[in-house]
Amino acid sequence: MNFDKNEPRSVRGERFAVERAERREARKAASLDAWGAHVGAAIVTIALVLLSWNGKLVALGIVGGVLLLWFSAALAWAYADGDHGRHTLQRAYKGMFGWGDRF
Repeated sequence: MNFDKNEPRSVRGERFAVERAERREARKAASLDAWGAHVGAAIVTIALVLLSWNGKLVALGIVGGVLLLWFSAALAWAYADGDHGRHTLQRAYKGMFGWGDRF
């Protein structure tokens, strides 16, 4: 989005709306590679299983609650960005566990 201060506000608003719609359509058309997110989810699952196995129930509750809030925030962000349905869940999942791409 380029900003031109001499451009009328109505024209700029229309141009920005068209650019946002184009980006949204491109994002919806692109496939979401979830391999890294699966790796991240597996690491988190292993950590949660180890916490429960060692009897650290308070830590398990805290970590589980933080993960639930994190996923809720990612889901709300994807929904507010204009995605709906399955694509919203996929983007939230990738947003939450996508750090697994680094492994």
